[in-house]
Amino acid sequence: MERFRMIFQYFHSNSESVMNGICGLLALASVKMYACFDFSCPCLPRYNMAYGLGIMFVPPVALFLCGLILNRQSLVMLEEWRRPQGHRKKDPAVIRYLCSSIMQRAMVAPVVWIIVTLLDGKCLICAFSSSVDPEKFVGFANASPVQVQQLLAKVPCKDDELLRNNTSRKAVSRYLRCWSQALGWSILLILIAAAFLARWLRPCFNQATLLQARHWSNYIDIEQKIFEETCCEHSRLFAHKCILHFFESMRQEIKLHSFILPREGEGAEGEEDLLRGITDQDQVNKLLKMWYYEKPPLDVSQSHPLGRTWQGHCHLSPQSRDQWGDDSGADIFLQNPNPKGSTPRKT
Repeated sequence: MERFRMIFQYFHSNSESVMNGICGLLALASVKMYACFDFSCPCLPRYNMAYGLGIMFVPPVALFLCGLILNRQSLVMLEEWRRPQGHRKKDPAVIRYLCSSIMQRAMVAPVVWIIVTLLDGKCLICAFSSSVDPEKFVGFANASPVQVQQLLAKVPCKDDELLRNNTSRKAVSRYLRCWSQALGWSILLILIAAAFLARWLRPCFNQATLLQARHWSNYIDIEQKIFEETCCEHSRLFAHKCILHFFESMRQEIKLHSFILPREGEGAEGEEDLLRGITDQDQVNKLLKMWYYEKPPLDVSQSHPLGRTWQGHCHLSPQSRDQWGDDSGADIFLQNPNPKGSTPRKT
């Protein structure tokens, strides 16, 4: 169990490793799904192309969307792009870096699906069997144009009685499979060459900009995680205080059932410190709105304008004052980004 716990903590703290693992799993899943998929071409002139191209391109779209949904950085990028300016300016380089990283990972599984289908050849044979020039094949010379289209549409169907032992059907099938595999290997070679050039030409460009974009993209992700953890810790303590108040109000009734309640003020001092003075619903709502609309600057050498704003609203815009009101709350509880409180005593 200790080993699994360490592995879980590693992946939880390393979002990039998690995303790479998810991309690999999606790529393997795409190959497995295609291997288990029962490909059945309709062998009809009007439907062959729609079916073949649909099987080739519709699942990649679904896999691409799954890659975007499962990638946590996609939500982080959208929040950073759409958030108000506040006390922290937006960096377009960070947003571009996040977008590029998300797109690269989300495209892995769709590209694997397309390459596998092209190397297999069934989709392209089904889609373009009716588009082959019949004059290149001897077996269709004596048929009328309508019969030629029907025969070509039945090329993907090996068990059809009309073309079961027809050599022209096999020739058309080999011809289209050859083009399909050539296209698949060409795409794979182009992607490998592009990845090679991107890997080896990267040092030729400005590394400082890349390091800055990567650093601050990781910072945004980590900051969001710590904020959520801090909010969860505050919610737990806040719920504990509310429950204790409820039990205090019901003290007389609970005494009749022989329950032991904590004495007044027991353990309250430590919890009050962790609550940071945020002791009612309106203050929590104001704090969350302030975090969204007035992100603190990336400067820990000075006192946070967000804290001063929380105390006196001296840096809020008129729109923010109208939205939040003029009453000030208590000290902001986010001064400690990762509070660790003791477990509350059981009642």
